[in-house]
Amino acid sequence: MLKLYGRGVAENFVLDRSRLFTLTKNPHLPIGERADKAFIVEGSLAPEGYGAYLTFESVEEVVQQNQLELPEEMSYIDEGDIARISPSGRISVIFRKKSPNNTFLLTERCNHYCLMCSQPPKDHDDSWLMEEAMEALELIPKDTVNIGYTGGEPTLYGDQFLELIAKTKQVLPNTAIDVLTNGRTFKDSSFAKRYAEIDHHDCLLGIPIYSDDPAQHDYVVQANGAFDETVQGILNLKRFNQKVEIRVVIHKQTIDRLVQTCEFIARNLIFVDHVALMGLEMMGFTRANLDKLWIDPYEYKNTLSKALEVLNSYGIKTSIYNHQLCVVNLDVKPNYVKSISDWKNEYVEECDSCIKKNECGGFFSSSKKYRYSDHIKAFR
Repeated sequence: MLKLYGRGVAENFVLDRSRLFTLTKNPHLPIGERADKAFIVEGSLAPEGYGAYLTFESVEEVVQQNQLELPEEMSYIDEGDIARISPSGRISVIFRKKSPNNTFLLTERCNHYCLMCSQPPKDHDDSWLMEEAMEALELIPKDTVNIGYTGGEPTLYGDQFLELIAKTKQVLPNTAIDVLTNGRTFKDSSFAKRYAEIDHHDCLLGIPIYSDDPAQHDYVVQANGAFDETVQGILNLKRFNQKVEIRVVIHKQTIDRLVQTCEFIARNLIFVDHVALMGLEMMGFTRANLDKLWIDPYEYKNTLSKALEVLNSYGIKTSIYNHQLCVVNLDVKPNYVKSISDWKNEYVEECDSCIKKNECGGFFSSSKKYRYSDHIKAFR
């Protein structure tokens, strides 16, 4: 999810609470439209009336109320971005206009405790995240192509989750939505029906199935009965013609039955809209459970090819996410996607001379620090 934090030196701040601001470099906005904008100062021009002023160390001193001097590493901020600014000078960029990967964290609460969870669950009241997302919808540009909602488990909000989807449809009628959910709440057919009645034109629910063996799936997510509830949720959603993506994260606990899992999907859930076979992200619980989870993608490349062949043979739209081109077989290339969000995507030194670097998805930033394949090599 997109949460880029920073802290600046606050000067003469009079904010009595944290507020959302749209960032702008336009000094000519009408006076009445300036109060909810944060002006990015370039040079020494700082017209009056804006809600906040953002400067950098290289900028000459600007004397304005609500002036926030940011570190140079936050120089990525730009026109149309949305940020929450606190009276203490903490700034959180929650939407970047030029990024195709804007996802809102709605909660850290979850009814799973996945071994490889990148956002470890916390049992506390964080409903302010939902309130922030609701507020941000009013500021997001109308031409935004896609936004995402994630958790934790977003559907734990119940009716409020449905209200969010409905408001997104109303405020951003042309914007597609991706929701990451474990799908269990939709086991309640009445909840699935009410979700369907929102009738969003393009809302995709990404739901994980980690094994065709219920016990193995439940072990990975650390929740008894999760497999049955997830499958029932998917069945309910498709009964109401809703878009569903099945997501399979590949690691040591799921690789042995990856082909069988894809066979299960093909035979029992062939009507889903998309399947994503995904590499591991080195965040959250993955680091703590690395010995239980890590397997070099090069070692399972033939298994990945077999799994993909199963799904392709049934005509199921399938994508390979979070892998590098040099550790997969050539036959997966038609399904290969550069999937890692731009703000956490990096490459290693071996990639510098690779002629396929622009085609390759590269690495999560966390992978560079903790673990990646021993078989990375440049195509020449």
